[in-house]
Amino acid sequence: MDETPPLFAAASRAMSESGDWLTPKVNGMFRFDKPPLIYWLMGFFYSLPKNEIWDSFGTLSARLPSALGSLFLMLMIGDTLFCWPQQGDKQFLTPIVASLGFALSPLIIIWSRTAVSDALLTGTLGISLLLFWRRMASDNNDQCIAAWVFLGFAILTKGPVAFVLATLTITSFLFSQKDWKSLLCKIYPKKGFFITILISVPWYVLELIKEGKPFWDNFFGYHNFQRYTSVVNNHAEPIWFFLFIMILASLPFTPFLYHGIFKAIEDFLKNLKDNCRASETLYTYSLCWLSSVLIFFSISATKLPSYWLPAIPAAAILISNSFINLKKPNKTYVYLWIFNILIFFGFSIAFFFSNIWLSSINDPEMPNLASDLISTGIIFKAKLLFSLFIFLAIILFTLKYKNIILYLQILFLIGQSFLMSPIRKLADTSRQLPLRNISKLILGVREGRETLAMIGIRKPSLHYYSRQIVFYEPNTKEGLINLSERLNNDRRKNYEDQPNYENKSLLVVIDDYSSRQFHWSNINHQKLGEYGIYNLWRVKKNDLNKYSNYLVKNGYKSDWKDRKVEKF
Repeated sequence: MDETPPLFAAASRAMSESGDWLTPKVNGMFRFDKPPLIYWLMGFFYSLPKNEIWDSFGTLSARLPSALGSLFLMLMIGDTLFCWPQQGDKQFLTPIVASLGFALSPLIIIWSRTAVSDALLTGTLGISLLLFWRRMASDNNDQCIAAWVFLGFAILTKGPVAFVLATLTITSFLFSQKDWKSLLCKIYPKKGFFITILISVPWYVLELIKEGKPFWDNFFGYHNFQRYTSVVNNHAEPIWFFLFIMILASLPFTPFLYHGIFKAIEDFLKNLKDNCRASETLYTYSLCWLSSVLIFFSISATKLPSYWLPAIPAAAILISNSFINLKKPNKTYVYLWIFNILIFFGFSIAFFFSNIWLSSINDPEMPNLASDLISTGIIFKAKLLFSLFIFLAIILFTLKYKNIILYLQILFLIGQSFLMSPIRKLADTSRQLPLRNISKLILGVREGRETLAMIGIRKPSLHYYSRQIVFYEPNTKEGLINLSERLNNDRRKNYEDQPNYENKSLLVVIDDYSSRQFHWSNINHQKLGEYGIYNLWRVKKNDLNKYSNYLVKNGYKSDWKDRKVEKF
């Protein structure tokens, strides 16, 4: 995923190799958008002995924190339901259904393989919230330390939002309970809050002392307050956006999520009259958890699909609530399974008529994507998988098996292993291999520490693979002027690359479309190589500056100083 993941990976590798574990830096710039835990964990894997042998590209080290965060949360969900069966349910299968309900969410499948902080936040915050409930549900007098420790880790992963979500979840749950005072006492809020502060706050204080106002403005001002109160990077969505994401995130078992929510509300209203034991309130707690995430991020001005991830553990537990309540075939059972079979049928039809939508794919980075999807057999495997879904679902439904969800989850788990590997290989070959090859070429032809620029399609992985400072500019006339000015004024360096800004030439990576733009093709250049859609040029600075001056005289202006703070 060549957008933010290479920035996380580059900053983490820089920490490991430079020894500066306090301030994340990438491409010669501070990277203040996220706290350091994700960088520390990635950096730890980069620092392991012989890392370059078992992880030659560094992608495993960058993605392991996300994968492990999701894995441990999945196990915690299963263990919680195993140790505290709800509503007298003693089935061993319910914890498995809940665990797989989480692990097989399409959003979890994607983000648990992606080198960003969202999956780690979901893991640390999810474990913390489950530990809080387990403590309230327990009859013993154990200390509630682990829950507050993981909450501190969550704050170190993505900032104050973790504390806000935890507070909203626990507060709304306590308001729903008659004995809320005794439950609150069980989690030791004063002592616990001190533990969380002790873990999470020191880094913020040290960074403020070291970097001062830039850190405050960037991290708290832009990436927290401004993201919540105003639209950032054009991520404006309607207030009902996360209701739509909730549907997508639980596919193909979304009907059972809504049934689980309905049953949780029904049980909660029933328990208002007859006070139930705290150990049987997990579904009420999960409902508060899911609602807190939904309301908090629906109010946010900036909305991204990944913001829904912290709610998926609660959604998975609520799906298991539906599983418990559908043991006996009834009208609800029939309607839900007919609806779900229709969902499987819809997916199958979409893949059987793939020629209609494959022809509409137009990705300039992967011009042969449609034909590659067919030739690699991915479309055929998807057809086969969803046809099996329909066939198995109809047979089990006809025979009135009460564990249909589990059997289909297992099929989904097996099918995922057949689909994800070729998809990953295709994406890497089409999008990343050309950039790795051109990075190798750069290392071979670079003379006198020439500066490096990328024009048009801006890929941060070029910086990651080449280990060089890269100046990224659009293919516009303003981009050409920007590059000319920045070579004289924006003189970056980092621990592993100190470009010679006085060199008479520079290297330029430019995509095919951008290279045909008149103002770029009109500059004298030496073509050094080509991989995929990317070309490597050597350009003389004098030629670049002359054309830049010509554009300025014709009324064009630079705009590189006006860019937003998160630009790399």
